[in-house]
Amino acid sequence: MRSAGWLAVVLCVSTPVVAAPKLPSSCESVEVDEAGASPRALPEEVTKALDAIVRSELSQGPVAGLSVAVSRGEQRWVCGYGYRDVAKRLPATPRTTYRMASVTKSFTAVAVLQLVEQGKLSLDADIHSVVPTYPAKQWTVTVKDLLGHLSGVPTYDGVASTQNVKAVSTEEALAVFSQKPLAFEPRSRYLYSTWGYNLLGAAVESASGQSYRDYLREHVFQPAGMAHADLDVTATRDEHQAVGYRVKDGVLQRSRFLDVSSRFGGGGTRGTVGDMLGFGRAVLSHRLVSRETMGKMQASMATSDGRLTDYGMGFATYPLRGHYLVAHAGGQPETTTLLVMFPAEDTVISLATNIEGEAKRLRRLSIRLMEGVLEQGVTRRDAHFTDPVDSVVYEGLGRIASYGLAYHLWATRGPGSLPADEDLPGAFARVSELLDRKAIARDGKAALERIRGGHDPRLGSVFIRVGAHMARTLEKARGPERLLAYPAEGPLSFFSDYLATCEAQGVPDTERFGEPLRTDLLRFVAGWKRAEVPELQRQRLDEESNPEPRWAVVKKAAGLSPDVRPDYSDEMLRIAERFAWRKQQAGRLRWLERAVELHPRSVDARLALAQALLVAKRDEEVLGHLREAHATPQGMLALAPTPLLKRVAEAESPRVGLGLLRAAVALHPESPELWEALAKREKAQGHKAEAKAALRQARRAREARPEPSVDPASRSGGDRGAGPVPDDHGLVRPRPSP
Repeated sequence: MRSAGWLAVVLCVSTPVVAAPKLPSSCESVEVDEAGASPRALPEEVTKALDAIVRSELSQGPVAGLSVAVSRGEQRWVCGYGYRDVAKRLPATPRTTYRMASVTKSFTAVAVLQLVEQGKLSLDADIHSVVPTYPAKQWTVTVKDLLGHLSGVPTYDGVASTQNVKAVSTEEALAVFSQKPLAFEPRSRYLYSTWGYNLLGAAVESASGQSYRDYLREHVFQPAGMAHADLDVTATRDEHQAVGYRVKDGVLQRSRFLDVSSRFGGGGTRGTVGDMLGFGRAVLSHRLVSRETMGKMQASMATSDGRLTDYGMGFATYPLRGHYLVAHAGGQPETTTLLVMFPAEDTVISLATNIEGEAKRLRRLSIRLMEGVLEQGVTRRDAHFTDPVDSVVYEGLGRIASYGLAYHLWATRGPGSLPADEDLPGAFARVSELLDRKAIARDGKAALERIRGGHDPRLGSVFIRVGAHMARTLEKARGPERLLAYPAEGPLSFFSDYLATCEAQGVPDTERFGEPLRTDLLRFVAGWKRAEVPELQRQRLDEESNPEPRWAVVKKAAGLSPDVRPDYSDEMLRIAERFAWRKQQAGRLRWLERAVELHPRSVDARLALAQALLVAKRDEEVLGHLREAHATPQGMLALAPTPLLKRVAEAESPRVGLGLLRAAVALHPESPELWEALAKREKAQGHKAEAKAALRQARRAREARPEPSVDPASRSGGDRGAGPVPDDHGLVRPRPSP
């Protein structure tokens, strides 16, 4: 923990300068003691900086209500922005309640583990023996399998299963899926399943002898100080419940009605952001289950072939920039929610809005708040490389640094543990093999796949073990304060300091890296320093009211280092989104073309430009950008057929989705799945001849590939292996790099 505490944040956080919308806001009042201090309130300078971050985010896109809560130790800040009811102009406040959606799964998981600690449930119990109304299946499904979404219990399989409009009992909620077969043998795959958590809710009732609602209220909500949390049923709603909205064609519309008793154990609660904050505080202080149990809940589970799933027991859990993150997101009609905890830093962030489909916005906002709270307001950027080998090497460096720092801090300051530290020289040798330039040059895609699995048990968890050893060495040599600076500074700083420490302390060669990596690192650092713009170290381009003058600055700086430079693509894409929201397509195209000019190997920039070109009806230019993106190792994985289908599903309009599919089949003519999706799209657009032609191509592709192959991305734990999930969803990273 930084000894400077909040003072460092106060001094370093810059205030975004985007013009903030004139939205009402209301913050939680904290009583002042006799000495005039507010022992539970964050310093005023900090709350001003956090408020500016929130208002900057709300300046882009339609806004209804948003409530935000942040805690660091015993200090907290809770505010509401906008309107809980737009039509009646009722403001969102700290007291506003929202549907918790899938954050409910974390409540259910804690309830289950409490009963396990009491000896009333076993993690290894067959769920059929606990909930007899759920029939025995072709394989045994355990309580632990269900907690980690490794059970094979299917997820929603059609529109009807996601549109329940009447209250149902526990038995009726289970009956919806109880006769369905398992989707796969337990533990062989990850499949996010709200139905599986309904089974766990039923297990809570069976083991405790209480209703699910009564158990949560008595054993989870009350001990955690969640005064306003309850099941989301008509009887529990009051004037503070937020009215739900969705965005259609840039305009807010009322949400469709959904009775969430049909998903009671996986998405059936409501509460305030203060309630979520209270739950997070109780989790970090081990007031709901023991420290040992919570450590197990926060550890990522693994498939039977040794792939981490990034999900523990009731929590998404993985490194983020060197922080060990424990979280859950939720989304359903009327709401989007996010709870993020950092056990090693004793920090909780909770967010809720009454607009559907805002997962990306809440995640982005949570990262900005994290930067303000934990990283002294520094804007962390990745590096962009023109050489594909360099980009793969850098991704490996980033993963080693992130996993190493996160796991070391989680194990020493949180309830976590590290993989067994056996044969450290062998682990260093394996890492050197994974980052070998010659091997990467031979097959960049395969090398990148191996690097993205370098933390998995199947590869000996070498990235975690090597990275954690590096973190231990640096903490001992340079102190804990220096160690906590690396998440903001990035992997180049982490590796540079480790190499220097090795030289200064005579670390054995078996715990060092070879000369090629040292040469790469020196070149990366030198290039980064040449291209860095000092005045943008604590300022994002998209948080400026007029970013136009910055373009010439970053372009000139990039010219000083053609091979490696800071990556501004995410910020430039956000600027383009702002123009799109305002229906200013020329501005949108201008910034996307700049993003591609500055980051020619960026998959996200190329794909965003392709979609904008489709909106502008410049369809003939789209395929070229997809081919350029696909030529990179990252693009070969991100633009494989399965990920492409997900991108199409998220397209901003049917026409854009159709255009992407037409380009996709040209990129992957061997994929029957893409041809079949294209046929459906063509038919939906009334193009009968084109639909028939696409179906013929699909049949030919299937005949040429009798045994269906599986995209590597769909096998990866990080990809979740489930495709888009209607309504409720887990916390999914927007890009593979941690």
